[in-house]
Amino acid sequence: MRAMHTAATGMMAQELNVQVISNNIANLRTTGYKRQQAHFQDLLYQTMRRSGAATSDQGTMVPAGVEIGSGVKTVSTARVMTQGNVTQTEKDYDLAIRGEGMFRIRMPDGRTGYARDGGFNLDAQGQLVTKEGYLVEPGITIPQNATKVTISPLGLVQYVPPGNNPQPTDVGQIQLARFVNKAGLESIGDNLFVETAASGPAIEGNPGSEGFGNLQQGFLEEANVNAVTEISSLIAAQRAYEMNSKVVTAADQMLSATTQMFRG
Repeated sequence: MRAMHTAATGMMAQELNVQVISNNIANLRTTGYKRQQAHFQDLLYQTMRRSGAATSDQGTMVPAGVEIGSGVKTVSTARVMTQGNVTQTEKDYDLAIRGEGMFRIRMPDGRTGYARDGGFNLDAQGQLVTKEGYLVEPGITIPQNATKVTISPLGLVQYVPPGNNPQPTDVGQIQLARFVNKAGLESIGDNLFVETAASGPAIEGNPGSEGFGNLQQGFLEEANVNAVTEISSLIAAQRAYEMNSKVVTAADQMLSATTQMFRG
């Protein structure tokens, strides 16, 4: 029966929906994580009787036709790129972005990745890197004799050299990137995204400039996942899956009854 196939598409859609929700919940404490939402569309319809079809020579017509749907399909698992809560860590190289923008990260293959995770450290050469050791662009190196490092809301990096009454010295400028369509970015893991044809090219600029947010030193952005919302969505997806499975069972019982009738 056609209903079994239709219900099966609903079960597959809700199975994927649960996978998306479970990934959101798993990343509840992932710095800078942006939650996903599954979006669905109905499949093609078979028209048994077309609306507006003539029913007589006097011009009468069908007010509503007969269309049989064939189920549902998943069209996207779009990222919700809203701001997450910002929490204090008191670490000099932890940075949170308040507003638009993403950090530019140089990956080992030479490509540029983009991240909201600002949990940075220094490598053996004093370069500012991610937790995976990827260089933060543009490259910023902190001298080994630096006694204090400050990063302004506008991204200016300064250090204080040793000595009596030393003056802060500029060492670099952190830059951000933003996109026309942030939801079009491709996730590659390690809290990184790469641009795609859908996202458009990166628009680069300094923190605090037009269209870009400010930086907060000693803070990190939390995931924008709401546990209550995700649990509610999980329950709804589970109920939808169960209802589709009942349709499969009912259709199977009806098919069995029809088969027995012909055998009898």
